[in-house]
Amino acid sequence: MRKICIVNQKGGVGKTTTVVNLATGLARKRKKVLILDLDPQGNISTCLGASSQKDMYDLLVNKEDPRKIALEVEPNLHIITSSGRLAEAESVMMGRPNRERILCKVMEEITEDDFDFVLMDCPPSINLLNQNALLFADEAIIPSATETLSFVGLKKMIDVIDEYNNLFDHDLVIGGILPTMYDRRNRICVEVLGKMEDEYNGMVQEPIRVNSKLIEAPGHSKSIFDYAKSSRGAIDYKTLVEFVIKND
Repeated sequence: MRKICIVNQKGGVGKTTTVVNLATGLARKRKKVLILDLDPQGNISTCLGASSQKDMYDLLVNKEDPRKIALEVEPNLHIITSSGRLAEAESVMMGRPNRERILCKVMEEITEDDFDFVLMDCPPSINLLNQNALLFADEAIIPSATETLSFVGLKKMIDVIDEYNNLFDHDLVIGGILPTMYDRRNRICVEVLGKMEDEYNGMVQEPIRVNSKLIEAPGHSKSIFDYAKSSRGAIDYKTLVEFVIKND
């Protein structure tokens, strides 16, 4: 079972979009996928038009069995969503022992017989929820917009992963850096993509191009594959799905 966190402490770089479309694409390749929404904004519910009856609060605080509370939204695709209660969960977790590994504990009985992939949508910060995701995951995909401030944020995120690996004797690997919002007509986009490729040779995936359909799809509670299957966004996320499966 592969446990992948989609993470970047900078917001607005396409984390939720990546989780939804990567998960949907994998599910349609007959992979059993579970999405964990670790962002209190709860955007997975909006993007997929569904909410699990019990959510991440129940998983982290009440230690509900994730196999029982996950909602199947289409064949092979399951979700445990979040709400504002997740911020309360973080407060409760702060007072518990081994608080950085609570997610590891509540997920410890989940095996590859249950799911092939667990994908985590992480909040745009380094808080206790993100710490739990980083220590539960064995891979990280880091979406990063192709603009200057996002490139700075990318470097900081990689430093955080290195710090946590050292501090907690963990071995989270960076499965890929995903350039997002790429426009080859924009000089800054081209320059930043070049910097990414120069500094992180071999880790940078094919970019997700600017595409209005990716922006519109959540408003219709659909993945890009359902909303505009021939769009650039669908083509680009299909490439990411194929990359992840190839490395399975």
